[in-house]
Amino acid sequence: MKLSIIVNHYRTPEILRICLRSIKENLKNADFSWEMIVTDGATIEKTAEMMKEQFPETIFISFEKNVGFGKLVNAAIEKAKGEYLFIINADILAEEEGVMKKILDYVEKNNDVGMVGPKLLNVNDTVQQSCFRFYTPSTVLCRRTFLGKISLGKKVLNNFLMKDIFTKQEITSPIPVDWLMGSAFMIRKSAIEKVGGLDERFFMYFEDVDWARRFWENGYKVIYFPAAKMYHYHFQSSKKKGGLLDLFYNKYTRIHLTSAWKYFKKYRFKNAKYGM
Repeated sequence: MKLSIIVNHYRTPEILRICLRSIKENLKNADFSWEMIVTDGATIEKTAEMMKEQFPETIFISFEKNVGFGKLVNAAIEKAKGEYLFIINADILAEEEGVMKKILDYVEKNNDVGMVGPKLLNVNDTVQQSCFRFYTPSTVLCRRTFLGKISLGKKVLNNFLMKDIFTKQEITSPIPVDWLMGSAFMIRKSAIEKVGGLDERFFMYFEDVDWARRFWENGYKVIYFPAAKMYHYHFQSSKKKGGLLDLFYNKYTRIHLTSAWKYFKKYRFKNAKYGM
């Protein structure tokens, strides 16, 4: 059994260094073989030098331009030799002892599971929302406009955030969810032969939503696995700042809305629900 750890990175070499060191420390006593692959968009000299000098054993795939999450991950998948792939962003820390082994054991024992995501924690140890129900056009509308502040809009957003599940009790057991945030999840490589890789038409945002939907459509469960915990230094660059004006001033908001349109158009605006 072999695990391939795929780290997606873009121009934050200091954060990448911390991430890679945490992974190596976490796996120093692993009873399985593993490899590490870093895919780097718009590579800068500092990153290339660091990888060569400090992590020479790591497979380093660099791109001259910022090609997007999907293309970066797909490039690593082509190189990966592991039966299981653990795909993370460079701002993830594996601080919990044996966390990857814990996830790996769960996936290996459950053949109907194609994608598993750990519980993500903020730096202050609060739980970070990392699993959701599928987007609908009304979800996007409520997230991006004043409608999210009225009663009906709040109901739409609460459903998207699975608050009917997460506010009732602490979730400690694995649960099926519609989709997982692309910051950290493990997949079985054999499933990709059936599901396909990430859709590179999504430059940023919705590629994880789309992938999870295709896993479900091909008979693989998507699971939130709270028994495994990892830290995520998450920066919400697309967070709404000023209603409709945000569309003009925040490029990440524009990218998010563009990806949303591509997603809804791809599925002909048909809603889907597979998790809880």
